[in-house]
Amino acid sequence: MISVVILTKNEEKNIIDCLETVSWVDEIVIVDDNSADRTVEIVKNLENKKIKIFSRSLNEDFSAQRNFGLSKTTKKWVLFVDADERISSKLHEELNALIINNKEKAKDGYFINRKDYMWGNILKHGETGNISILRFAKRDSGVWIGRVHEVWDVEGSLGELESNLFHYPHQSIDEFLKEINFYSSIRANELYDKKVKVKMLDLITYPIGKFILNYVFKLGFLDKIDGLISSLMMSFHSFLVRSKLWLLWQKKHTS
Repeated sequence: MISVVILTKNEEKNIIDCLETVSWVDEIVIVDDNSADRTVEIVKNLENKKIKIFSRSLNEDFSAQRNFGLSKTTKKWVLFVDADERISSKLHEELNALIINNKEKAKDGYFINRKDYMWGNILKHGETGNISILRFAKRDSGVWIGRVHEVWDVEGSLGELESNLFHYPHQSIDEFLKEINFYSSIRANELYDKKVKVKMLDLITYPIGKFILNYVFKLGFLDKIDGLISSLMMSFHSFLVRSKLWLLWQKKHTS
């Protein structure tokens, strides 16, 4: 009844733990973006007949990657899980109860509460402190849109599950910076293709505004040093997106 789709790229440190929390599903589709580490080897060594592995270049388009994975599923329901995420036991139970006991009343898609952990501590505030993401839906109910920070555009009725999805992103400052640099480049190119322009003043006001929003108004300061680092990094991400976008327009004018 349930297929899981997992996108991977050099996830040898995460993939086993992730797979263990979804071992109960009927089908696992892994779409690997040409990993240079042992990710694919590790998965193949499991010799799990539930798992189907596909190699596909991301090409700076996460929605296309997710839609490809979606097209390879065969079950009625699809759950999207990233390699650095873990399905809690309560979420497992809730999903099973939904499918088995609530067939007639089930919605077309469901939002799931995601809890971020930074270096062993949960972030209860700030940008990720109270976030729900649409990750569980009927296979033919919609498609993913957006190159980065993509969303599942599901048609029909939507609900929200009570249990949590746990997220363990960027477990070092080095990883945090690499991810911010990667995602900001994709976002800048996406905005550029949409003809969105940016002023030099935006390079200052947007990052400052982002920091104040996350650290002050969304109470990021209550998460202590983890909240400060997270708020600063998200502010830096905002700066990188707009500075890269500004440089793209400058390059066009000078070419």
